[in-house]
Amino acid sequence: MKAGIHPKYVDTKVRCGCGNTFTTRSTLPELTVDICNACHPFFTGKLKFLDAAGRIEKFQTKFAGKGYASVAKAKKKSAASAAET
Repeated sequence: MKAGIHPKYVDTKVRCGCGNTFTTRSTLPELTVDICNACHPFFTGKLKFLDAAGRIEKFQTKFAGKGYASVAKAKKKSAASAAET
């Protein structure tokens, strides 16, 4: 290996947005991350909805009680044909 071309590999302190900190090794002395294994839904088993501008509520109110359009159309046709006979 050539001398002087490889970066230094140092102990790194990693800080998460949730407040969790841990140590690993990297070429940087300190890292800041938004999500880690202590707060990620895959590892915790808890699902968090990050709702921006009420998108979830808008979707739920739009489709509340209506169901899918293709299913509703099929039911109307079968009910109309049953009434004719």
